[in-house]
Amino acid sequence: MSQSNPLRAFAKKVNTYPSWLSRRLLTWMFRYKVKLTRTVSLEILSTDLQSVTFRQKNYKKVQNHIGSVHAAGMALLAESATGFVVGTNLPGDKLPLIKSMKLNYVKRATGDMTAVATLTDEQIELMNTQDKGEVMVQVTVTDAAGIEPVTCEMLWAWVPKKR
Repeated sequence: MSQSNPLRAFAKKVNTYPSWLSRRLLTWMFRYKVKLTRTVSLEILSTDLQSVTFRQKNYKKVQNHIGSVHAAGMALLAESATGFVVGTNLPGDKLPLIKSMKLNYVKRATGDMTAVATLTDEQIELMNTQDKGEVMVQVTVTDAAGIEPVTCEMLWAWVPKKR
């Protein structure tokens, strides 16, 4: 029998609040747990627990030498979005682990960046029935102009918390 997931319970609860408050609470919680996201001011815009939308504003502290979000900032954005959606769908007795990240920077980015990560029903079923496993999480990263400057492949694994 799998344990309940506190992250999922929190996200479900705050999704019943007005969207402005839900966004703030989810962002606050995520930044509290993942310290680097607080440093770069990453935000959660929305989630339905099967998908999530994150935003990285083009602040000075995350810019590269040409004034756009740094490549490492884009990687953090994609990794955080995929990690959140995996984390909310795993049973509470499983530990999510990033197994590999592949990013191809194909265009120059402009302005704020947005990442949308999504799991399929089949992936969620797999996560809830297998003790160990891995899934390739779909994530799309776009800039302010709607261009996809980076293509990403994020492979997440899970293992039991207790060995």
